[in-house]
Amino acid sequence: MDRERLSRQRDFILEIDKEKLIQRQTHLSMQGRRENDAEHAWHMAIMAYLLKEYANEDIDISRVMIMCLIHDIVEIDAGDTYAYDAEGLKTQKEREKRAKERIFALLPEDQKAELQSLFEEFEAYETPESKFAHAMDNFQPLLLNDSNDGDDWVEHGVTASQVLGRQGKTRRGSETLADYTAELIDIHIKKGHIKEDRTCK
Repeated sequence: MDRERLSRQRDFILEIDKEKLIQRQTHLSMQGRRENDAEHAWHMAIMAYLLKEYANEDIDISRVMIMCLIHDIVEIDAGDTYAYDAEGLKTQKEREKRAKERIFALLPEDQKAELQSLFEEFEAYETPESKFAHAMDNFQPLLLNDSNDGDDWVEHGVTASQVLGRQGKTRRGSETLADYTAELIDIHIKKGHIKEDRTCK
């Protein structure tokens, strides 16, 4: 047994347990409490497996699921940046870059390289796998918001152009889920849960 290797793996495993402490703005389904990052990542990974038939291209679902599971680990240091927080988004990349370097460095070099590569692939948004993983990252909170009658959109005064701008990227990973997403957004615009603005008329 390589004790040093196991020790580094243990350190990383315990470090990422802190992801359970990072609260998101999205609430659990059916008027539940706010979800945490670990719950969001787990939910995305299961969704990816269940919905893989809707990907635009052939995908390696194991790669997609790992991307889903690790994509928010950096928020242990960087914190959650709400999708519609314009000020927070300005510094998000730099905060997450520093976090990536610290957290993945806890691992043995081979696993550090592997997981950093998958994280960077997700961020680059170029491969079929990363596009589908991003589709899950968009679709998961939308489904929760829909189940909560749009309460999170109402609470934050979110506009149609904001939601459509974010969800528009879903189409790069799944045309089918993008079409379904558009239907849900239209329902919530009509209900007044999402503010209609000039760009969506």
